[in-house]
Amino acid sequence: MADVNRGNRPLSPHLQVYRLPIAAITSIMTRITGHALVAGILLLVWWLAAAVTSDAAFACADWVVRSWIGFIVLTGSMWALWYHLLAGIRHLFYDAGMGLEIESARKSSVAIIAGSVVLALLTLIIFFAF
Repeated sequence: MADVNRGNRPLSPHLQVYRLPIAAITSIMTRITGHALVAGILLLVWWLAAAVTSDAAFACADWVVRSWIGFIVLTGSMWALWYHLLAGIRHLFYDAGMGLEIESARKSSVAIIAGSVVLALLTLIIFFAF
C-alpha cells in the first residue's frame, strides 16, 4: 500500500535530519581551507608586488596588510595552512590504509581541529613575542 504521509518528510536523509560525522566535516573543511588559502596568498602577492612598484602603492598595500582586516585575513590563512597541513598528513595515513576505522577517524578529526588551533596560537605567540 502507498505511504500516504510521504509528502511530509524527506525522501532521503537530509541535513536537517542527518548529522554529518566529524570525519566528513573535516574532509569538507580541508577543501574549504585549501580554497581560503588563496585569500592570504593574494594579499601577500599584492603586498610584494606593491613593494617593487612604487612608494605610494606599497604604502596602500602595507596599510591594508597592517589593518585589522589584513590581520584577520592573514591569521585565518595561517590557521588554514596549519589545518590543511595536518589534514594532508592524515590523508597520507589514509592512503596507507591506516586510521580508516570509524573511531580512529573521529579521533584524528578532533586531533586535526585541536592541533591546528594550538599551532595557530603558538605561531601568533611566537610572532608577537619576538
